[in-house]
Order: sequence, then structure tokens, then C-alpha cells
Amino acid sequence: MKSKSNIAKLKSDKYVPIVTAEHPELDMKYVVSKVVRLGLKPLPPKASISLRVDQDVLEWFKSQGDGYQTRINAVLRAFRDASVGAR
Repeated sequence: MKSKSNIAKLKSDKYVPIVTAEHPELDMKYVVSKVVRLGLKPLPPKASISLRVDQDVLEWFKSQGDGYQTRINAVLRAFRDASVGAR
């Protein structure tokens, strides 16, 4: 049974849900609304492209687990940032 103070906390903007192994769900609408409220700027959308890479390179990134495309993007960004700094 929830007390009145717990219900008030749940309804407030300061409530942050706790994600545990038992309750891993997190409502994306909640996350997005908090980002907007904090004044953080959302990241620009990514472009969808076709990119040819060596098979062994792609297999290595995939072997690292989910998010391999994000990691490839991070490597490319690091290379770009290093190249810009070298000029």
C-alpha cells in the first residue's frame, strides 16, 4: 500500500524511476520529457548510408555485442576529431 507522501513523490517532476533487474522497463516518453525539461539539446538525427567495410572488420565490431553500429560511429568520430586537431 502506498502512503500519501509516496503518491505525491510519484506525481512530482522530481520522481526518477529506479531500474532494476526485476523492473528493467523505462518509458521513453518519460526520458524524453526529462531531457526537454532539463534544457538539454537532443542529438541531431543520424544519416542512413550504405558503407562498404572489410568483412573481418565488420565481424569484429559485431562480435563486441549489441551496438556495433554506434561503436563504428564512435571510432569514425574519434578519427575525425583527431584529424581536425592535427591541422
